[in-house]
Amino acid sequence: MSESVNETGGTGPSHRGVEIGVAVSIAILAIIGIYGSLQVGIGWASDGPRAGFFPFYVSLIVLLSSAINFTQAFLAPADGRVFAEWGQLRQVVSVLVPTIIYVAVIPYTGMYVASAVLITFFMRWFGRYNWVSAVAVGVGMPILTFFMFEVWFLVPLPKGPLEHMLGY
Repeated sequence: MSESVNETGGTGPSHRGVEIGVAVSIAILAIIGIYGSLQVGIGWASDGPRAGFFPFYVSLIVLLSSAINFTQAFLAPADGRVFAEWGQLRQVVSVLVPTIIYVAVIPYTGMYVASAVLITFFMRWFGRYNWVSAVAVGVGMPILTFFMFEVWFLVPLPKGPLEHMLGY
């Protein structure tokens, strides 16, 4: 992706470069979806469509859409527009990285413990809340979520060692 300068003088990746990069990335995901669908079958069985029928056609539509987006972005003249300044992208990454870590630790800690840590962390880091408020909300929300999903709606969410230790 090429770097451009916007009207305020800030630099960052070009709008065109990001459009091309996203189109290629989505096309790769669509190709993976098509490949997986072909592995499980995309035809009709005696009892109806096979498991890959709908994912295949959805992935095909996504691939065609990505090809159109890629072509339009590639053929458009480079106008020098900036997609986002590097400082703005750093802010996105500062939220994205903890969220990726959150998703990665859910299988080991369970949804509730991971959520308590994430909420507390975000409130302290981004909201600059005091520890009492951050911990109160960070612990309170997963407890409320537990009662809402597990007790009232009877929908189990991923549990970790703490919940198993408590008998849930």
